[in-house]
Amino acid sequence: MYILEMQILVATPLEAELVDRIRQVSSNVNVFHEPELLPSPRYPSDHRGDPSFRRDAAAERRFAELLGQADVLLGVPGETPESLAAVVRANSRLRWIQAMTAGAGDMVRRARLTEVELYRVIVTTSSGVHGAQLAEWACLGLLAFNKNLPRLLADKEARRWNQYAVRELQGQTLLLVGLGGIGRAVAERAAALGMRVVAVRRSAAVAADAERPLGPVDEVHGPEALPTLVPAADAVVLALPGTPGTDGLFNRALIERLPAHAIVVNVGRGSTIDEAALIDALSEGRIAGAALDVSSIEPLPQDSLLWKLPNVLISPHTASVTAAENGRIVDLFCDNIRRFNEGRPLRNIVDIRHYY
Repeated sequence: MYILEMQILVATPLEAELVDRIRQVSSNVNVFHEPELLPSPRYPSDHRGDPSFRRDAAAERRFAELLGQADVLLGVPGETPESLAAVVRANSRLRWIQAMTAGAGDMVRRARLTEVELYRVIVTTSSGVHGAQLAEWACLGLLAFNKNLPRLLADKEARRWNQYAVRELQGQTLLLVGLGGIGRAVAERAAALGMRVVAVRRSAAVAADAERPLGPVDEVHGPEALPTLVPAADAVVLALPGTPGTDGLFNRALIERLPAHAIVVNVGRGSTIDEAALIDALSEGRIAGAALDVSSIEPLPQDSLLWKLPNVLISPHTASVTAAENGRIVDLFCDNIRRFNEGRPLRNIVDIRHYY
C-alpha cells in the first residue's frame, strides 16, 4: 500500500545521524524524532533506555499526539507486549511497525491483538541483523568449555600450574537447532573451526534441503530426528525463536540423551529448552557445560541455580548488542521503506500464524 506522505515516528532511542539516514530514503517520508520524549540510552543500541525515565504531562500529551499521527513506527515504546497493543489500539491509521528485535514475533503473540488488528498493522522484525554477533558468542561458549575456562580461572586464582589435556573443536559434531539467519551464521563459523554441522529445522522445509545441504551444513533434518541425533552430538547450539511450536522443544528426554562431554549453547530464546532439566544435568555433571545468552525468565531470578554453577556462562541477553546494531537495523528499515513505497513485500514480516 503506497502512502502519499509517510508519517514515521522514531519511537526508540536512536542516533541523530541514523534518523537523517531514514529521512533521505524518499521524498514522501516525514520523520518525527523528538529525543527529549524518549529515554536516554544506557549503552550503544539500547532500545528501552533508562528505566527511570518519566515524561511530564505535557510531554506525555505530545508523545501521544505523535503516536496518533504515525503511519509507521520504528521501534515499540517500552519494548513490551502491553505497549505494542496500546499503540496499535490508539492509532487507527497505523499500518506498519518495524521492531528492533529479531524475536518480535513473540511480543506480537503476547500482545493478544485481535485478528483485525493483526491484519491491519504489519510488524517486521530485525531478523538477520544479529547473526554475526550471536554466532561469535556461540563460538565463545563452545571454546570456553572445550578449553576448560572454568578450570583456567580457578587455577589462576589458586596460582596453580598443572598441565592437562583439553578437547579440540576440529572433528566434533555440532547439532544446530534452528537454521535461520543466526543458525546459518553459527554454521559458517563452526565449519571454519573444523566442526561437522548437523542442523534441525522446521519439518516443512526439510524435504527441499535434505538431499541438498545448505553451504557449511552437512545434514539437515526435521525436529522428529532429534532423539536420534542428540546422542552423537558433541555440542548443541539452540538458535530458535520463541513460538508455540518451539516452547520446550529441547526437553528433559533430549537433555538426558546428551553425552557427558556435551556443551549446550542457547542464543535463541530461553523458552525453547527445559531449564529445570538443564540445571539438573549441569548440577550432576551429566553434561560438561552450558553457555546461555537467554533464560526462561528474564532477568534471571537471583535464586536461580544457574548463577552458582561453575560450568555455566551467563550473558544477560546481551550477546547480540553491539555499537553497530542500530545502524544495521536502520539499513533494514530503509530497505523496507523502499519496498513499502514500491508495493513490494517487506522483509521479515511476522507470520501471524506461527508468530515468527
